[in-house]
Amino acid sequence: MGEIVEVLVPGGRATPGQPLGPSLGPLGINVKAVVDEINRKTADYNGMQVPVKIEVDDRKQFTVTVGTPPTTALIKKEAGIEKGSPTPSTQLVGNLPLEAAIRIARMKTGDMLSYTTKSGVKEVIGTCVSMGVTVEGRKPKELLAAIDAGEFDERLA
Repeated sequence: MGEIVEVLVPGGRATPGQPLGPSLGPLGINVKAVVDEINRKTADYNGMQVPVKIEVDDRKQFTVTVGTPPTTALIKKEAGIEKGSPTPSTQLVGNLPLEAAIRIARMKTGDMLSYTTKSGVKEVIGTCVSMGVTVEGRKPKELLAAIDAGEFDERLA
């Protein structure tokens, strides 16, 4: 049968300490080997919290599956900001290029409710509204209206 451990770790910087060590130690596997594998697989997400699933079978073999960081973490990385705005309706904290929103939507395919790139990008832009982040230099709600009007169809195909 085996065991499954699901944790959030800092991309590329997991350690044998919390939360991995206490979760994996009792399973009798090489914790350092698991940490090394996680860090190798999450290196591209440096500085972001990344969901990771470790499956351990009865022979003490393990498999590491890396999820995608939350949309907010991807937006913060792409916009180069530390955190979202405490008052997003009045204080803007960053700008996300439309290409970055498209990249994030493609990364999150499967985790989102959207079936098309266009609707995925609209989900990402919707997240920008609550973070106080403009998109393509415009307020997110303005950009959503422009997307609905077909202004960016060639880029969202």
